[in-house]
Amino acid sequence: MAEITEATNMETTPVENNNELALITPETQPKRRKKKSMVWEYFTIETVSAGCRRACCNRCKQSFAYSTGSKVAGTSHLKRHIAKGTCPALLRDQYNNQLTPYNPKTGGSEPRKRRYRSPSSPFIPFDQDRCRHEIARMIIMHEYPLHMVEHPGFIAFVQNLQPRFDKVSFNTVQGDCVATYLREKQSLMKLIEGIPGRVCLTLDMWTSNQTLGYVFITGHFIDFEWKLQSRVLNVIMEPYPDSDSALSHAVAACLSDWSLEGKLFSLTFNHPTSEAGLENLRPLLCTKNPLILNGQLLLGNCIARTLSRMAKDVLGAGHEIVKKIRDSVKYVKTSESHDEKFVQVKNQLQVPSEKSLILDNQTQWNTTYQMLAAASELKEVFNCLDTSDPDYKLAPSMEDWKVAETLCTFLKPLFDAASILTTTTNPTAITFFHEAWKIHADLGRSITNEDPFISNIAKSMLEKIDKYWKDCSLILAIAVVMDPRFKMKLVEFSFTKIFGEDAPTYIKIVDDGIHELFLEYVALPLPLTPTYTEEGNAGNNGKTDESQQGNLLSDQGLTDFDVYIMETSSQQMKSELDQYLEESLLPRVQEFDVLGWWKLNKMKYPTLSKMARDILSIPVSAAAPDSVFDIIIKQLDEYRSSLRPETVEALICAKDWLHYGSEESNALVKMEF
Repeated sequence: MAEITEATNMETTPVENNNELALITPETQPKRRKKKSMVWEYFTIETVSAGCRRACCNRCKQSFAYSTGSKVAGTSHLKRHIAKGTCPALLRDQYNNQLTPYNPKTGGSEPRKRRYRSPSSPFIPFDQDRCRHEIARMIIMHEYPLHMVEHPGFIAFVQNLQPRFDKVSFNTVQGDCVATYLREKQSLMKLIEGIPGRVCLTLDMWTSNQTLGYVFITGHFIDFEWKLQSRVLNVIMEPYPDSDSALSHAVAACLSDWSLEGKLFSLTFNHPTSEAGLENLRPLLCTKNPLILNGQLLLGNCIARTLSRMAKDVLGAGHEIVKKIRDSVKYVKTSESHDEKFVQVKNQLQVPSEKSLILDNQTQWNTTYQMLAAASELKEVFNCLDTSDPDYKLAPSMEDWKVAETLCTFLKPLFDAASILTTTTNPTAITFFHEAWKIHADLGRSITNEDPFISNIAKSMLEKIDKYWKDCSLILAIAVVMDPRFKMKLVEFSFTKIFGEDAPTYIKIVDDGIHELFLEYVALPLPLTPTYTEEGNAGNNGKTDESQQGNLLSDQGLTDFDVYIMETSSQQMKSELDQYLEESLLPRVQEFDVLGWWKLNKMKYPTLSKMARDILSIPVSAAAPDSVFDIIIKQLDEYRSSLRPETVEALICAKDWLHYGSEESNALVKMEF
C-alpha cells in the first residue's frame, strides 16, 4: 500500500490576524504531526475545496468527512469502515483469500512488514522467525508429531490465519526444535556448573517396538537457595539394553556431556542389573569421582520398581480370584442397564460404601487394587444382583471375597507408599525410610501366619524388600540422621523393631558410616568446603569485593591457618556432627522444611551442611510420577522410535526444561539436516 503523505502548499497564504494581513511562508508555517492511526494505511486525505477535506478509502473509493474549517471529524468512523467489515473491497479480498490456495514467495526482496491490529490492540509486526520459534515450542511442549507442519489441515489453518507465513518442512521444524533444545541446554549447563554441591542421577530404561533401549537420565541437585531441583539430562539410545555394558555406557556419556566428573554423588536405577553390569559400572564411577564412603552410597535401587514387583507377586498369587472379580465388574460397567440394576440393588440393601466400581488397567497395579477394594466393599450387592438381574451368573463365592480382602491387605501399604511418589513434588529418602521399615516389619510378622496362602505371599514380598533394604538402608538411614527431628533416635527405634537382638550391630554400622562420611567431607580439598566460597560465588559469576579480600588473605598465608584450625578442632573439640547429634530433637511438625532448616544453620554447621546438601538430594525413585505403578517396562511410542536418537533426546529434554520456564532467547539458531 502506498505511503500516505500530505502535500504542503509552497505558496504564501494570506491570513487574517489582528485585523491585519499576515503572510505564512513555508518557513513560518507550523509542521503537522505525523499521523499514527492505523486508518491512514487505508485512507488518503483529499482537499475538496478551501477549508474542506475528506478521507477517501483506497480500496472502495468512498469518501468520508474529515475536516471543515477548524473542525476535525476524527477517525472513529473511518475505523468502523475498515474494522467492522463495511468496506466492500476488503470483504471481497478476504473471501478470495479463503478460496485461493496460498503460494509462498519464491524469491525477490522481502516486502516491507505490515502492522496489523484491531482498534483496541497494539501494533504487532509479523515475524516469520518468531512464528517458527513458537511452532517448535508448541511441538515440544505438547508432543505433537514433527510431520504435522506438512499436514494439509495444518497448512490450510496457518494460511488462513496468516497468509504471509511461509510453509515449513519436516527438516526445518526438526532443526528449529533442536535449536530450542541447544539454547535451553546452554542455560542449564550454566546452572549446573555453579551449584555448590554434587549431582545425583536416576536411570530409567525404556524400550521400543524395535527392541532398542532408551536410557532416561535425570539429574537431581540442591541449588543455592536450598531448593531440590531435577532435570532430564539425557535420553541415550542403547541398541542392546540387556547387555552388561548398557548402563555404564549411558552414564559415561552423561558425565562427559555435562562435565560431571568429580560431581557425581549417587546413582538410582530401575532396570534390573546383573552383577556383571554393576561390576562394569562401579569402577567407571570410582575412577571419575571421589570415592565417598567406599562407594556404599553410589548405587541404589528404585523404590517404585521394588513396590511394583511386590504388588505383581500379590496379584499373581490371586490371579484367578482377580479375574473373577474383574469379569463381574466388567459385566456391570459395560452396560448401562446392568449398572442401573446394580445401583438399584445397592440402594435396596442400603450398603454404606461410597466407592464406585472401576475397571482396572492391567498395566498399572494401583487400578487393580482400587478395583478389588471397591468391589470388596460392594460384595453384598454382587451376591444379590442375580435377584434383580437373572442374566448375572458371575458372582464370586464368599471364599473368593475373603481372598480378595487378603490381597487388599497386602496391597494397601504398598499403594500408600507408592502414592507418596505421585503426590509429593520431591519425595525424600527420609520419607521412605519410614515406609520401608514399616512394610519390612509387617511382612516379618506375616510370614509366621498359619494360613499358607498368607505366609507364602509374605515370604515372596519379604525377599524383595529385603534386597532393597540391604542395598539402600544405609542411604535411607543417613538421610534420616540429617533430619533434626529424628537424627539417630529413629534409626535406633526402627532397627530394634526390625532386627531385634541384632539391632546394636546394624545401628553401629550407620553410626560409624555417618562419622566416616563426615571425616571425608572435612578432608575434602579446601576450595570445596569453606562456607565463604559458596557465599562468595552464589548467584553470580563475577568476583565481589569481599571475595577479592578473601583471595588477598589467602595469599598472605591464611590458607594454612584454615587447615590448622580444622585439624586442631577435630582433635581438641567436638566435631560439628557430634554437636549436632547431641542437641535436642526438634518438635515433629507435619510441614517441616528440612532443607530450609539446613539453609538457616549452614553457618553453624559449615561442613555438615555441605554433607547434608548432598545426602538430601539422593532420589529414591527413578520412575516418572505417571509410571510409578507400572508393572511393565515403559515403551517409546512408534513415531518417536522412528526419529533420529538425537532428535528424540532434544524433544524429550527440551519439554522438561521448558516446563521449568528457563529464560528464552528470541534469536533462532539456523540448523540444516
